[in-house]
Amino acid sequence: MRAPISIVMPVLNAQEALRHSIPALSEGLETGLIAELIMTDGGSTDYTEAVADAAGAVWVTGAHGRGAQIARGVAKARAPWILILHADTALQPGWAEAVGAALQDREVAHYGRLQFDALGPAAGFVAGWANWRARWLGLPYGDQGLLIHQSLLEEVGGIPDLPLMEDVALARALRGRLRPLGAVARTSAARYEREGWLRRGARNLALLLRYLGGADPARLADAYRAPQGQD
Repeated sequence: MRAPISIVMPVLNAQEALRHSIPALSEGLETGLIAELIMTDGGSTDYTEAVADAAGAVWVTGAHGRGAQIARGVAKARAPWILILHADTALQPGWAEAVGAALQDREVAHYGRLQFDALGPAAGFVAGWANWRARWLGLPYGDQGLLIHQSLLEEVGGIPDLPLMEDVALARALRGRLRPLGAVARTSAARYEREGWLRRGARNLALLLRYLGGADPARLADAYRAPQGQD
């Protein structure tokens, strides 16, 4: 049977992050889940392409902007299921079994349980809020991953062409059809550690509220990247 999943990963200067996320995919290869890894680049100037080539990934390039990057990757995908992963998110052991079980229902999409690669109460609190928001408000973020069948993605209009909040826009389109996945998505805490957990968390919440209030996603993307640059 042909492997059912195409992994679509937007990347931008992600050579260091990929050292963690790529090896985590090995159990999906071993269990026959992964048909291909598609890395969709937004203008990297480091060795991201070389890392992608070494991993045997399909390489797609184009204008920067996470929504557009993911959409380009989805357009190249050959498998019936799409697993969207950020470059700095590493799926934790046991994810392949959870994903395999989720493939039984193509009418819903699934997201992972967020965890940070950092210890301490601040990391636990922010991850806990994110997981609560995903379950009870139906708003998982992209760093939790998203498993979705191509037919369902097409039904809800595809990947929103937004430079930021494409994950929130897609989650809103999927309202009522999102389920938690029994797998942990461990993501980088670098931004929080650089800027401070409280400050970064407050900024992210403010960006979400501004987007839900109708703010221009392009302006929000500028605010998100300042001053450190996109992950």
